[in-house]
Amino acid sequence: MALRQMITQGCAAIVLALACESALAEPVPAPDFTLKSRSGDNIRLSELQGQVVMVNFWASWCGPCRQEMPLLDDLYEEYRDYGFELLGVNVDENTADAEALLARIPVEFPILFDPQGSLSKAWEVDAMPSTVLIDRDGNVRYLHRGYRSGEEKIYAEKLRALVLE
Repeated sequence: MALRQMITQGCAAIVLALACESALAEPVPAPDFTLKSRSGDNIRLSELQGQVVMVNFWASWCGPCRQEMPLLDDLYEEYRDYGFELLGVNVDENTADAEALLARIPVEFPILFDPQGSLSKAWEVDAMPSTVLIDRDGNVRYLHRGYRSGEEKIYAEKLRALVLE
């Protein structure tokens, strides 16, 4: 089942705007995936169960993505010792574009590549960036589309709540 369909079934309403956020009324299982990471390792979402996981879909051509990345890296540094993992899923068809951006905006969190767009299609990602928070049980708890300055505070608030559960 596609992520959007799962979210729609689990949430009374999703408010769409330039930036869209939705806390799910009923958590739904995050669809599992395996992608190749920048380090060359395969990372499988289900192997991270027991941790709070943020999956952030981004592209090198996306201005808000470039603005958000260092702020996500700050969150990663702050919370990773508390059972938090952040996976940056790059959707560029050419991974060299992502590598060029990462040379200018280095981050510590793992970067995964989805050059064929299979994961972003399966999860029905329709905005860049798109961020999904998954609880320790592997359930999607929060979805955010887009990014505007200051929204990292929303991420931090949601993240703190999930880490403390």
